[in-house]
Amino acid sequence: MTSAYLALRDRRLGREPVRSLQLGAEFVAAALVVGCFLHFGLSAEALVASFFVAVLVVLSAIDIQERILPNRIVLPATGIVLAAQLAIAPDRWLEWLLAPLGAALFLLAAHVVNPKGMGMGDVKLCLLLGVALGKPVVVALLVAVFAGLLPALVLVGRHGRAARGVGIPFGPFLALGGIVALFWGDVLLDAYLQTL
Repeated sequence: MTSAYLALRDRRLGREPVRSLQLGAEFVAAALVVGCFLHFGLSAEALVASFFVAVLVVLSAIDIQERILPNRIVLPATGIVLAAQLAIAPDRWLEWLLAPLGAALFLLAAHVVNPKGMGMGDVKLCLLLGVALGKPVVVALLVAVFAGLLPALVLVGRHGRAARGVGIPFGPFLALGGIVALFWGDVLLDAYLQTL
């Protein structure tokens, strides 16, 4: 799926495709889909989780290569996952609506403060994370922020103030957070709440 999208886009734009990124994305997506079925069993949840992780991998590869999270992937995927979640667990409808709004508002605040530092694609990706994860989207955001902080600190250490103008695609960090939260979000959130 990733290779097909990236290869078609590269042909259309008259560019040579980035084969290593495509192959790596395919491998990661396949491993994550297997992980979803091992974690959730043969279930509707595993199907939704598999779709979710595949979309995250595709979006990460595109963001790394193009520095964009295409609406034509993010928004339909969000709608599909929301519809599936409402069908699978209709009793959690309020969570499926509030989690994406809260996550998107969190990153929207960062976008308003620094529009060059946080793109609207990242904000929209939070909608997908929220509908897929529910409450554990908090874990996804924390993982993404802390994971994204590491390369930012390296850039600042290497380039000083000039690093402020260097953009880092945040989509892959959101995807990492989403994957961590998908598999361990409930456990991590419960462990944190127990400490309060």
